[in-house]
Amino acid sequence: MLYYLFDFLDKRFDFPGAGVFQYISFRASLAIITSLIISMVFGKRIIDYLRKKQVGETVRDLGLEGQIQKQGTPTMGGLIILGAILIPTLLFAKLHNIYIILMICSTIWLGLIGFLDDYIKVFKKDKQGLKGTFKVIGQVGLGLIVGCTLYFNDSIVIKEKLRNSDEVKIDGHVFEGNVDSKNLPKYSSQHKSTITTIPFIKDNEFDYANVLKFLGDNYRDWAWLIFIPMVIIIVTAVSNGANMTDGLDGLATGTSAIIGATLGIFAYVSGNTVFANYLNIMYIPNSGELVIYIGAFVGACVGFMWYNSYPAQVFMGDTGSLALGGIIAVFALAIRKELLIPILCGIFLVENLSVMMQVGYFKYQKKRKGIEFARANRLFKMAPLHHHYQKSGFHEAKIVTRFWIVGVMLAILTFVTLKLR
Repeated sequence: MLYYLFDFLDKRFDFPGAGVFQYISFRASLAIITSLIISMVFGKRIIDYLRKKQVGETVRDLGLEGQIQKQGTPTMGGLIILGAILIPTLLFAKLHNIYIILMICSTIWLGLIGFLDDYIKVFKKDKQGLKGTFKVIGQVGLGLIVGCTLYFNDSIVIKEKLRNSDEVKIDGHVFEGNVDSKNLPKYSSQHKSTITTIPFIKDNEFDYANVLKFLGDNYRDWAWLIFIPMVIIIVTAVSNGANMTDGLDGLATGTSAIIGATLGIFAYVSGNTVFANYLNIMYIPNSGELVIYIGAFVGACVGFMWYNSYPAQVFMGDTGSLALGGIIAVFALAIRKELLIPILCGIFLVENLSVMMQVGYFKYQKKRKGIEFARANRLFKMAPLHHHYQKSGFHEAKIVTRFWIVGVMLAILTFVTLKLR
């Protein structure tokens, strides 16, 4: 909103300093600062309100160190994160930008699903919360909306960097010679495409449509059959991965902040022709505006850790954890870096896999040697993985810090993949 105000003041009255709002870096900085202030200053008031309303966590005794002390800690703190994301975005971003619209809708959608889950747990006294089926339906619904928007919306386009070759075809015209010559553009005209970034492959690009080449000349018309289901799977998987990771004080928020900062850098370079050219990656017009959103996201996560770090004064609940994972997934899809998620979101992936492996191994042993043997010979002492380390005697704060360190290493590795081809 403030962007439009200062843009008006700059163009109509040449107001001193108003032009600075045209710079993404300036607005992103304001978004970070504002989200930090909201989560740190106003967060305390929200926590006091939740405590007053007795919106406390009900803790099951799983035999974990320090678990009982967390009984009654206010939950639904994800409202702080959501507010600290949405308010700066509404203030400083271009609200007509399709990517910003998509991120705002995704944030609200997943926030509502998580809020409903927490509401049932806290106020209806049902520890199971919202049934898993309804959660998945909500996640699939969002994935369908995001997939259709990314595929069909005419405002979502890319510009590909032209390669050196003897003959290059651009918009129906054939150019001969080196494409870096002064007579030729470095990028093609903007167009719709299902191309995305993939690590460890030459040119780091993969086109979903190529999977359907066997359909003949018009195979690209059916690319949505691959692309949209892929979007649904990614949104659902990453959202659930973040939810699984939210089991120790500061673990999910710290990990999400690291991932968000990494995606923010990717968004900035993808929306800037100079950096996109240097890194030899596709240029995504108008995607730079996402830096304002992700700046608010990182600020919200870091600010929330002021109260969520060990020992936590508030838990985010599913209101926050489901939204964090979904936001990361949709953002990665928007900047066409979703195939980097297994590396960048390696913490989420391992947490998810640990639960799947634990359940699968238990069922296998139960069928093979009976339930008593299966209970006594679990693959992990407890799942998700962070609880395994708790059971092994590691302090909660040490586990969280080490997971953060691994998250930073994975973020660096994700950047490195751009040059490994």
